[in-house]
Amino acid sequence: MNAAFPNSAALAPPLSARLFAQLAPAQLAPDAPAEAHWLVAQADELAPLGLDLGSAWTLWQQSPPEPDRALHRLAGQLSLNPSECMALALCHAADTDVIASRALGWLQSPLRDVYPTLGLLASLDAQRGLSPIQSMNAVLDGAALASGLLQLETQGRALPDARLRLPMPLVLALSGGRGHWPGVRLQSQDAASAQARLAPSVRALCRQHAAWLQGGAVMVVRSGHPREARAVCAAIAEDMGRQAAFIEGETPAGLLPWLLLQNALPVWVAELSPGERRRVPAFTGGDLPMLVATGPDGSWENDGEPLAAWQVPVPPVQERAALWMGFDADPDTATELAAGHRHASARIEELARAAHALCRSEGGAGLAVQHVARAARAPGQGALGSLAQLLPEDIHDEALVMPSALRAELLALVARCRRRDALAQDLGPAIQARYRPGVRALLVGPSGTGKTLASGWLATQLGMPLYRVDLASVSSKYIGETEKNLGELFARAEHAEVVLLFDEADAMFGKRTDVKDANDRFANQQTNYLLQRIEAFDGIVLLTSNSRARFDPAFTRRLDSILEFPLPGPEDRRALWLAHLGPAHQLSTTELNRLAAGCDFAGGHVRNAVLGASALAGTGRLDWAAMKHALAAEYRKLGKAMPAVLGNGH
Repeated sequence: MNAAFPNSAALAPPLSARLFAQLAPAQLAPDAPAEAHWLVAQADELAPLGLDLGSAWTLWQQSPPEPDRALHRLAGQLSLNPSECMALALCHAADTDVIASRALGWLQSPLRDVYPTLGLLASLDAQRGLSPIQSMNAVLDGAALASGLLQLETQGRALPDARLRLPMPLVLALSGGRGHWPGVRLQSQDAASAQARLAPSVRALCRQHAAWLQGGAVMVVRSGHPREARAVCAAIAEDMGRQAAFIEGETPAGLLPWLLLQNALPVWVAELSPGERRRVPAFTGGDLPMLVATGPDGSWENDGEPLAAWQVPVPPVQERAALWMGFDADPDTATELAAGHRHASARIEELARAAHALCRSEGGAGLAVQHVARAARAPGQGALGSLAQLLPEDIHDEALVMPSALRAELLALVARCRRRDALAQDLGPAIQARYRPGVRALLVGPSGTGKTLASGWLATQLGMPLYRVDLASVSSKYIGETEKNLGELFARAEHAEVVLLFDEADAMFGKRTDVKDANDRFANQQTNYLLQRIEAFDGIVLLTSNSRARFDPAFTRRLDSILEFPLPGPEDRRALWLAHLGPAHQLSTTELNRLAAGCDFAGGHVRNAVLGASALAGTGRLDWAAMKHALAAEYRKLGKAMPAVLGNGH
């Protein structure tokens, strides 16, 4: 080493300065521009070091100066050759130093390109003993172009005049900044916050997967909600000593070098429809461990092979209680919430924040179970988009009039739903082997017998929101689109832990038909998917229908409960009339008995008749005359004659 050369990398000149010194003219003309004077000044400043380009390159490899540390690290990771490193140094200088870009323009006259060309690079490589074609091949066949680190612009140019550029995000990253790619987002503070809220058991699994990924593997992380999947991926990245880079959409050229500069772990974020297959994008020029954050459906492949997948589990009840206490719930409240709801960490955070806002608005002192229940049923909390309609009303015991046997069955269903998480833990291995905590119930009976009302009552008892599935929004004429909508619906419902209600469910869960044409085949495919997905669903599904005979036998075998809703008898009808009329009426006991004995209405028709009579009564109290008119109108709607016992006078 020349004694005049500084022994400290911090004081050594950057590679670009050495290259500009080598490009300086030997003599200056009297009218030489400022750019030429600057190049000569670079050469004069470095002249005491006394190193030719080959020796300077060797020294740069051994001890890179401070400004070139990022470039030097990237060169090692991508196995870049000297020609590529020199091209990168000049391209970076062109975008970060105005006089350097002007000097390049002067050097390449008459092209006046402010970015280095292959010909200019060849003139430097000639000092290392390379021919022009060897110099160009070193760049054209190298990893810098293959990985997108360098871009070659050749349009309308001979190859020696083709110019090299750095993508702008890489210019910033080499300068110590972040840079920005469309559709790519480095881990934000929100992701870090969600990651900190992960349950200990999930966090431990993240550490195990991080150790496995260190070898350059690819893994799919599945969750019912994208934010949960992203939080888990961020935790895995942290355990690997990296930060997560979430990528949506197409992979931009140059992303690999940018990820290496940011020490980031690529996380592909995409929701696939059932049966959809997608390949993980491959990077050219280097290998990186990768993650995929996705939902429960679809499959991901790498080089034709299916990828290992991890379904993020719901934390056990003790950890759920600890998560609730982390949001200032007292131990009793946290225990009750954890035992009654199978929420993942992201959903607990959502509900806790919404419940605290409700508590503050009411001047409450602390988080209570009723605040969480109301927050879960508030519009926008756990919303299923346009795929289902929230039914936010509480249905209390007084509103539910039905035979005692049916009420007992409903109470048993509530108990099953409440204990579903731990129901199998003390049972035999034959049950534990295939047990899933989902609950599926079919409510069967004529129209108006209270099936939807009972669904609302059950959701109220469980403190969970009730969503009625909009079949028109879910169904699509396009092949595969219905399954995609249903997959999204079940995934969101599972994450938010809502009660799903399929009204007139036989329209979607009906019997499979003989295949006579393509329409029959696709209809059967939808039914098959529904049968599989509802069995794998870990939430609560209620289905209503007028007849159980319309359902496929394979589906009814998958149900946990079938509840028959009969038409009410005289005693139940009297209770229905009283529950709907309330205290503000003028009907006598005799008239009430006449309604109970002679009017064969179910609850839905009773409701219509009471509303119609109340409208006719106006501001006065509802009397028998108004009721007779309303009864006659309701019977006409049904296409039936009103019984004589109801048509007579008082």
